[in-house]
Amino acid sequence: EVQLVESGGGLVQPGGSLRLSCAASGFAFSDYDMMWVRQAPGKGREWVSGINSAGSRQEHAESVKGRCTISRENAKNMLYLQLNGLTSEDTAMYCCAIGYFYRADAVRGQGTQVTVSS
Repeated sequence: EVQLVESGGGLVQPGGSLRLSCAASGFAFSDYDMMWVRQAPGKGREWVSGINSAGSRQEHAESVKGRCTISRENAKNMLYLQLNGLTSEDTAMYCCAIGYFYRADAVRGQGTQVTVSS
């Protein structure tokens, strides 16, 4: 059974940073591109970042470019997202998913909540 379990979210002040983690199991993680997507309250799902299977290529949405790093440890079946310079616009549920760019049918985890507030 494919499982994606996110962690690392929480309440953070504006300007702060967070590192999100995603533990993958039930599939050959190192063979798959991975991504992070987010959904803010009352809004649609937004693609944040994608990384290829080897970790050698990454892309980010314009909304997070320059503030965001996506990485992976294939030996540990782990995916990460480092977010810096957080603003209220970053408040959302963050999910990891299989694939590079978002598709509605992408397998994804339950998510971890990030709330940016003073």
